[in-house]
Amino acid sequence: MYKSDKKLLILDADGTTIDAFSAIEAAFSHHGLVIGDETRFQKRHKLLKYMGGLKEFPSIVRKNLRKNSRAQLIDTLTGIYRQEARLYDGIADLIRELIAAPDITVGIVTRNVTIEPLETLRQLFLRHDIDIAELDFLVHIPLKDTKTAQFRATREQFGVNPARAFICGDEHKDFMAAVSTGMHPFMVSYGFECHDRLTTKFEIPHELISRSSAELCCRIRHALDLGVLAQAPYQNSSRLMAPNIQ
Repeated sequence: MYKSDKKLLILDADGTTIDAFSAIEAAFSHHGLVIGDETRFQKRHKLLKYMGGLKEFPSIVRKNLRKNSRAQLIDTLTGIYRQEARLYDGIADLIRELIAAPDITVGIVTRNVTIEPLETLRQLFLRHDIDIAELDFLVHIPLKDTKTAQFRATREQFGVNPARAFICGDEHKDFMAAVSTGMHPFMVSYGFECHDRLTTKFEIPHELISRSSAELCCRIRHALDLGVLAQAPYQNSSRLMAPNIQ
């Protein structure tokens, strides 16, 4: 039924593997703007994530909605991504392990908004000693598109059983795209959407959500048999944080 016995992992870029908040904050700062703290940032959505919050600076939002001003901001953001932006702690080592694993197909599906995003990611990952040419795939889709069709197309391209397919994401739309295509979602709450929003508004099970990149790496290694059990047993942060009820 399936031409491959491998496992498939589709990684997200911004907010899951890449510290996008720090990069966006630096881009705003370069133009003399203040984006606000990360907690408020996670509560904004779509365009407001890149243009700032209405309560902080409504006049700046109107200014940046002008085509030329937004273009300048994106140009600055592109330079920061290529020269300064960082992967979250532990992610680079994980990706190198995934690339080296013979039984795992791994790549990235992204909606990154920088200029020539694939070149941007090539430069960013190269600074972390990762050659993106060694990934099995790297796909950019427009910001307006959902990932559902691309998730399905990628799984079908490699002939992987949905039960052996996984995705990583930081937004509720990533979760919905995974469920819609029969894949298991590794969700994180340190990216564009916070834990409370993911669990309360969109009812995503807290058991699926990692609160840190370290926890995400541990979950992936455990699920994909990358040897984590030889290092330390997996522990769910939600379980660790649960109250001790007698």
